[in-house]
Amino acid sequence: MSWCPVLRAGSRRPHLLLVARRAVSTSSTPPTKHTFIVYAPDKTDEGTLERRLSVRPSHLVGVSGMRERGLVKFGGAMLTPESVAGPKKMVGSVMFYEAASLDEVRAAVEGDIYYTSGVWDPERIVIQPFAAAMPWPGN
Repeated sequence: MSWCPVLRAGSRRPHLLLVARRAVSTSSTPPTKHTFIVYAPDKTDEGTLERRLSVRPSHLVGVSGMRERGLVKFGGAMLTPESVAGPKKMVGSVMFYEAASLDEVRAAVEGDIYYTSGVWDPERIVIQPFAAAMPWPGN
């Protein structure tokens, strides 16, 4: 509440009126963040694994930057079932993002070098909102 001078109709002298003023914040509220899971299987054509391995260092740098900004929370490679007992063979990726919108995640996925270099199969990528029943690893 504060006093505000007002002129009444027909008067030359201001009167003070007690008015309630709503505080206006100049800071903006950050957007609500949501968790999304990304399932990104690799293409199955000949040479996909070699393409993956050739651009993997660039992919890891890009994902590291997104992790530092808080966009990527957790992720890694999907492996073949035979990888449990033998050599590891990557066949896709699973990642968890924290973003304001599905479009923000889609843009990040479509900008990833695995996407742009033809490693991930764009026809089979799934991006879905996710609700964790347990805390994030390390929390």
